[in-house]
Amino acid sequence: MKFQLTTSTKKIAKLQKRIRVIQGGTSASKSISILLLLVNQAQRDTSPTVTSIVSESFPHLRRGVMRDFLNIMQGHNYYKEANWDKTNSIYTFETGSQIEFFSADQSEKMRGARRDRLFINECNNVTLEAFNELEVRTKEVVFLDFNPTSEFWLFTEVVGKRDDIDLIIVTYKDNEALDAQIVASIEQRKNNRNWWRVYGEGLLGDVEGKVYKDWKIIDEIPHEARLISYGLDFGYTNDPTSIVAIYYFNGGYIFDEVCYQKGLSNKQIADIFNTQSKAIIMADSAEPKSIDELRVHGLTVLASTKGKGSVSQGIQFVQAQRISVTKSSINVIREYRNYLWETDKDGKVINVPEHEYSHSLDAIRYGMQVKMNLNKPKEYQQLPYESPSPFTEQVSILDTLSTPKPFTPNRVPLDVQQNTYEQPDYNA
Repeated sequence: MKFQLTTSTKKIAKLQKRIRVIQGGTSASKSISILLLLVNQAQRDTSPTVTSIVSESFPHLRRGVMRDFLNIMQGHNYYKEANWDKTNSIYTFETGSQIEFFSADQSEKMRGARRDRLFINECNNVTLEAFNELEVRTKEVVFLDFNPTSEFWLFTEVVGKRDDIDLIIVTYKDNEALDAQIVASIEQRKNNRNWWRVYGEGLLGDVEGKVYKDWKIIDEIPHEARLISYGLDFGYTNDPTSIVAIYYFNGGYIFDEVCYQKGLSNKQIADIFNTQSKAIIMADSAEPKSIDELRVHGLTVLASTKGKGSVSQGIQFVQAQRISVTKSSINVIREYRNYLWETDKDGKVINVPEHEYSHSLDAIRYGMQVKMNLNKPKEYQQLPYESPSPFTEQVSILDTLSTPKPFTPNRVPLDVQQNTYEQPDYNA
């Protein structure tokens, strides 16, 4: 499939200054347009050049702009397998020009060789130090793109302090290639003033509407961390099934994405869990049949507690903890950054979270119930604990499980091919 030249592409192509800043809303064709222009330039070079494409982490890069780049190359029949160095993530064109991919957390590459062109994808997620290290080693042009969720170093330290910057704003209306269903989905959110300002209009937003704040992204799970539970939010056709492992370490909690995938049967979900370390699974109580089926497959699964105020209480408990997320947990991070409170018709934030971007975060809320103080109103009690303290160990939760009834699936599900659903990045 060939990628269409959109109004966004044409606007970006007209930029002339050294630093070209593309601010925009969701589905505005920011990164696709920049990639198309960089590929076109590499093919037209009369002498070999090097273009670096950088993002906050390699998992984010691999499932985002790197995948988009390969789709562009294959869709336009430019791609040659022999030219793609998978080990070093470098593509070499017939002109001798190269496009390389690396992450902002690879310090040796940040301070390494110079380049001709640079593209920092979602630059609001990298540091000012990283930008400075990369920009000063770039000869020709620097592209920066981002969703303007809140003010960051670009506005405080760069824009207005240099005269070599072009800045444009693009929105979904500049992307003629966008599916009509996605357009309709975006426009249904006009009443959410915070969301619409950032993702609909591409304007600088306010963090007032964010549900969670101040989570830390870490490289990996420390060896000393202790697995305490899994959170499971069921999905199938419209929503992904999300599984998140929850670890306790040094007074805080670490979330690690295990699965984020649509179309999984319960047998496939069980197969995924059977490849993981054993721990209690807290699942969405709205799916009792699915929970029973998972138990038949030998898993320790408990229904999450739901009742009046349970969502708000769960969110408050999670936000009160010191939280870290592994950098490989791409969908958890994406949802964390975009999870907002709903607003009323006057734009006032109300105490109800939006369903959009909630799947991993619902799973986390379920999984954290094993550490919550459930000594609350009667409708919000289910799991027995030795002590109401949120930091005490659970002592009798296994005793609550009844012997599962035999269950025979009515069809044989497909084998699990992968345990991560690579959802298209509609913020591109």
